[in-house]
Amino acid sequence: MIDQDGGPVGIVPTEKALQMAKETGYDLCEVAPHENPPICKLLDYGKYLYHQQKLETKQRKMHKQSEVKGIRLGFQIGQHDLETKANQTKKFLEDRCTVKVVMMFRGREITHIDLGKKKLEDFYALVKDFGKLEEMPKRQGNQLIAILTPLGK
Repeated sequence: MIDQDGGPVGIVPTEKALQMAKETGYDLCEVAPHENPPICKLLDYGKYLYHQQKLETKQRKMHKQSEVKGIRLGFQIGQHDLETKANQTKKFLEDRCTVKVVMMFRGREITHIDLGKKKLEDFYALVKDFGKLEEMPKRQGNQLIAILTPLGK
């Protein structure tokens, strides 16, 4: 048995352990049931549940990293619109999200892939302080797709 301060008490019969728990105002909890003899501890169970809940909440916040956000750019996008999309991308990267940047080509614009890649390079130059280019721009049908990931800080 372990007391409320974390110090060992020794091997104690169950009845005496329950009596000690009543006298101190703590709960008797089985910590290691598979040991021989089982290890029990005096603790405030409500406080223990509260700390467990706080740990789970913290882990859930840290797990948010896997979210993927999307940004769509047009081939004829203007410089100011490109900067606006870059600012939105910066916010996503600061929130630890992966960003998928898609440049759409309509009609005969597809014949100017090189200009589209140049536009994506300009876009990346605006956000390179916040994220790194995980995947170089690839052509998929009438789109160019690039993946940005947040910088590890």
